[in-house]
Formats: sequence, structure tokens, C-alpha cells
Amino acid sequence: MSADAVDTAGWQRLSPRMLLIHPVNELIRLAPALLGLFIAGIGSGQGVIFAAGGAALAVALGLTRWFTTTYWIGPDQIQLRSGLLKRELRSVSRDRVRTVDVTANLMHRILGVAKVDIGTGRNDRGRDGSLALNGLEAGDAAALRATLLHRAAAAQPAPAVASEPGAPTTWPPPAPPAEPEDELARLDPRWIRYGPFTLSGLVTIGVVAAVIARIVSEAHIDPEDYGPFREGVRTVTDMPLGVTILIAVVVVLALVALLSTIGYVLAYWDFRLTRHPGGTLHVVRGLLTTRATSIEERRLHGVTVTRPFLLRLVGAARCSAIATGLRGARGGSLLLPPAPVAQADRVAAAVLADPAPATAALRRHGPRARQRRYTRALAGAALAPILGAVAWLALDWSALVALIALVALPVGALLAADRYRALGHAVVDDHLVTRAGSIVQRRSALATGGVIGITIRRSFFQRRVGLATLEATTAAGVQHYAVRDVEHGQALDVAEQVAPGLVSAFAVPSRRGLADPLPELRHP
Repeated sequence: MSADAVDTAGWQRLSPRMLLIHPVNELIRLAPALLGLFIAGIGSGQGVIFAAGGAALAVALGLTRWFTTTYWIGPDQIQLRSGLLKRELRSVSRDRVRTVDVTANLMHRILGVAKVDIGTGRNDRGRDGSLALNGLEAGDAAALRATLLHRAAAAQPAPAVASEPGAPTTWPPPAPPAEPEDELARLDPRWIRYGPFTLSGLVTIGVVAAVIARIVSEAHIDPEDYGPFREGVRTVTDMPLGVTILIAVVVVLALVALLSTIGYVLAYWDFRLTRHPGGTLHVVRGLLTTRATSIEERRLHGVTVTRPFLLRLVGAARCSAIATGLRGARGGSLLLPPAPVAQADRVAAAVLADPAPATAALRRHGPRARQRRYTRALAGAALAPILGAVAWLALDWSALVALIALVALPVGALLAADRYRALGHAVVDDHLVTRAGSIVQRRSALATGGVIGITIRRSFFQRRVGLATLEATTAAGVQHYAVRDVEHGQALDVAEQVAPGLVSAFAVPSRRGLADPLPELRHP
């Protein structure tokens, strides 16, 4: 970084190019408020003045952010100072670093800067769990990522950094020598056909509709005052209800498919998953906004292959990492975007360096688990026809409501059958493999070395049929992975394989004189 970016106390500033980016970001963030100011001033004829004053304030805030932000990188810590009226000093210990994300939106890429998110294992969803340096030179960001994560490769003289905040520093530190990476996966353009089945466009439609509705409400706009809208409303009201519903469904589905495909391309274009010899997995993706995520393999405790219902219909799945410091938020744990199932299984096997946990056949859970699936699904579905009949007779609703309600029973039966088919588990090559779910089916392979606790739960109804649910607790991923509705004896066997000696340590004599652990067993 240039010498003018370092202040006299040894603390460094972000790239001066952020003086162009911060004001634009503030204008975008405050756009709804600026629109409200403009609408509020229309009545007095000063809407433009109000909006211009708000925009000037937003620009000033953006400029202030750069002048009040400095950072320091030492051999043991990374510190960040920010704030004008309320000064804040945040510190992250380098040995707590779990992930390093390097992102660059379109403006960042044009100006040659990037944002570095340094994640720890505390809580990456909150501010206390990560530290963001928004505005490093692109080369400096890459050097910082390599320095923080590739410690093993950097077993050479330590970089020249300050030992204390305020001492002179040399930045950027010398990056470890470049080594060839092993490519595990790359986006195939044919995978874009799975975009419409992700339904991500549904969220976009909801957000856009909410924004438009708010603008119309705030500005007191009546769509019927405009000719095209008035004619459209009249045409729709003159149509039979069934035709109107059909057209609306077709239009919404078409928009969702289009927007979901566009979202797939924007999020996953140029996707690459590589393994660095220094012991990290590196994911790069994005069209307009690029994102590079690095995950230390020593923090990796398994993988999850997820198959939502619509992706299952077209034989697709996505793969994500089970690692400490990753929760899946913002896609930080992604290892493969929606792709053919065979590709997802191949990537899972490559990441684990063992194909067995990713492809092993799972043990079924028996007829009593199937009975519970049907009982729970049909008990809820049985209420739908009753409510539909009440709505038809008492509230004078259309008989179509009652007919739709009757569909709930066969749909519930199909859902129960699908949920039972998904149930399965195995312990393979020091990995606990679990699978469950119907609307969203997940198969997770969790390394037994990452398990820090075992919980065996038995509800009132499970005890009546001799079933139990085993949960393996870990510090990685979603932090607990369950083997649901398995026979009680099998649950004890799995617990013994995952954590040998743990269950037997809590065994107590049962009424039959046999060793039987407590109904709810938890060991931290």
C-alpha cells in the first residue's frame, strides 16, 4: 500500500479509492429515506430541495467513514478503529481466524479494490464474530488472505509487521510462494438449466412488489388514474375467476423462472473450487460481484449434500461444507452450486478425500419409523377437509375450497412416503452419515472426530413404539446432526460407534436388569 495510506502512528487507512465508493453506497442505502423526503416535500413544492439536502448528507457520511477508519495488522492480532461520534476499536486474534472472504462488487472491480471479511469461530452472523476491511487494494487483499490462512506454507521468516499498534509497519506482507492448486470443480454452463428450480426469483418478486406497493402508498398514486392500468384492471375483472388465477400463476412462474436463472448466473458464474497445498479450500464465484472464500481444511468436519424438492425432480443437488466458523449464511459454506447429483457426490468425496461417506448405502429405520411418518402427516392432513367443509357450508365459500382441501390427504400420504424413504444413517470410515427430509432433503457426513457430545431423545410417543432420536453435537455447521426415529437399540449402537465409551459411562440398571442409558443422555 502506498506510503500516504499509513498515518503517523503506524495505523493504516483503506484505499483512497473508497472516497468514491462510500458516498455511492450511502446514497443507495438511504434511497428509501431520500424518496420519502422527496414525496414529503411535493406538497410544498420543495421535494427536490429536501431530497438534495438528504443526498448531500449521505455523501458527507460516506466521506467521513473513510477519514475515521484505520486498521493495524500485527503478528498476533488484527485491529480496526472506526466511528466519528462513537469510536470503536475491534480486535481479532489471528489464531482465531477460520475463514477469509474476499468480495468485490462492480464498483470495487472497476476501481481495483476489494472487501476482506475475516471470520472467526464465535458467530459469523454477528458483528462480534468477524472483522471487515472494506477497501483494500486487490493485491493487498489476496496477500492478506494467503498470509492468514496458509500458515503452514509460510513456515518462512515472519512478515515484517508491527509488534505493537503505533510502531512502524510494512504492508503488504510478502505472500507465500504461489503453488499450483488442485481443481475440484468448475461451473459447467449446462448447469444453468437448474436455475429456475432454485426459486430464488420468488424472493426478488416479493421484494420488488413490496417496494412498488410502498411507493404507490406513500405517493398516494391510484393505478386506475392511468389508462393502461385502468384497462388492465377492467380486463382482469371481466375474466372468469379460474382463468384469472391460471393467468396469474403462469405469469408468476415465468417471472420466477427468469429471475431465478438470472440470479444463478450472477451468483455462480465462473465458479471454481480448488484445494491449495497450504491446506485450504478456495471457492471463487460471481459475475458482477466476485467472491473468493477460503476455508481451512483443519476446520472442516464434513459435508452436506442438499436436495430441495424441485431440484430432486430434475436430478440436481448442492454441496456445502460443515466447518467451524461457517453457518451457511451468505453462502460462505458453499462447495458446489446446484448441479447434477453425481457431481455433488463427486465433490463431497473429493473434499473428504474418501468416497465412502459420500456414496455408502444407508441403513433404513424400519416399519415403526414409517408408521410415525404416516401418522404425523395424515393427522394434519385430515383437518384440511374438515376446515374446507366448514368454510363451504358455514361461510358460503366456493365448493372449490372443499375440493382443494380433499387433495391434502393424498398429498400427505405421498409426503409421508417420501419422508420415510429419505430416512437413513450409517457410520462409515469415521464419519456419521445421516439423511432426512422431504421438501428439503439433506445428507450429511460428519467426522466423528468433530463430535463433542451425544444426545438421545425419546418423546412420549417415541417411547411407546421403541424409537429414539440421536443428535451428534459439533462446533461446526448447524451444530447438531440428527438420526431421527431410529430403534432405541440402534441409537445406542450408533452412539457407541461415534463416541466409544460415552454411552456405557452413563448406563444404569433398567427394570429388566439390563444396562439401559437414561432416556435423555447428554455429554458435553
